[in-house]
Amino acid sequence: MQVQREWLEFLRDQYPKGTRIRLTEMKDDPYALAPGSMGTLNYIDDDAQFHIRWDNGSGLALRIGEDRFQVLHQEPQTLKFYMPLTAKLYGRDDWGDLEEYGEDLDGRSLRDYQSCIHETILENQLPEEKERGIMRWYDKDDSVNLKVQSVVFDAESRGGQLWCVAECRIMGELLPEEKEKLADFISGQASDGWGEGFEQRAIDLEEGELYVSLWSSSGWTIQTEEERFSPDSLSPLPDLCWSVLPGEGTLICIKRGESGYYPSEWSTKDRAQNRWLADYNNQRRGITPAQEQAMLTGRMFGWDVPGADPRIYENRQEQNGGELTFG
Repeated sequence: MQVQREWLEFLRDQYPKGTRIRLTEMKDDPYALAPGSMGTLNYIDDDAQFHIRWDNGSGLALRIGEDRFQVLHQEPQTLKFYMPLTAKLYGRDDWGDLEEYGEDLDGRSLRDYQSCIHETILENQLPEEKERGIMRWYDKDDSVNLKVQSVVFDAESRGGQLWCVAECRIMGELLPEEKEKLADFISGQASDGWGEGFEQRAIDLEEGELYVSLWSSSGWTIQTEEERFSPDSLSPLPDLCWSVLPGEGTLICIKRGESGYYPSEWSTKDRAQNRWLADYNNQRRGITPAQEQAMLTGRMFGWDVPGADPRIYENRQEQNGGELTFG
């Protein structure tokens, strides 16, 4: 079927990549999806077929005039990830030379430098990052790439200290595993990618030079606004955590509210290495040992049992002098 170029351009302008679709009816297909199935538009081909990445994993396309579906017009939502900022301030001596050893500054000390850090972050952005920010460097053709329109770094003062914030523009809602993939990508950009170049850039001050790090090797976490600042964030259960399967030692992921577990693609044959990976990923996302133990209990015995409450293990940890043994 020959489709006029003007019509194709209109469709592609009205329904960009990432648009959410709800199926009403799929005709003449032996593998037709059930009505109500949800998916994300990948692209519209030259025959005006809508190629969809369905939430159930299917890749069936939709045909205008044959299949019936709804386009869900959504405004992009903002999701913020917060990370602690650190810096080195090199002052000047009596002769105007930079001191050899800098002063370590944390987020509380950096509040007075928010404006210049913000301006330097903007200056550090590349022309290629104008539309999507650091998502320009996301190299996977997956649902995260479809749903996340852009991610940009900034500095924000909150709770008495200055934070690095990754502001994400999202179409639709991220699944727990998609949010973890996004957090992992942002972590990599903060430590080894975009952030590595940024921390080598001097911020000129009257009193010297400031070098700001978006990532640090000690006590560093990445958490959403809700996870970091919600009044209920003292001991809630996260959407997802990592653990090690008792007996086998396999690295697993546990989703809140679901029984069973999901094997992690990062799992190794070494139980001790898997335990280290679980601890590293949980710590990076601000997940405590008590929360992990509660998630282990919930996935085995149900999420309404007392053992699925992390406060039980927090109290036990206090009684044991700060140690918590997984069982």
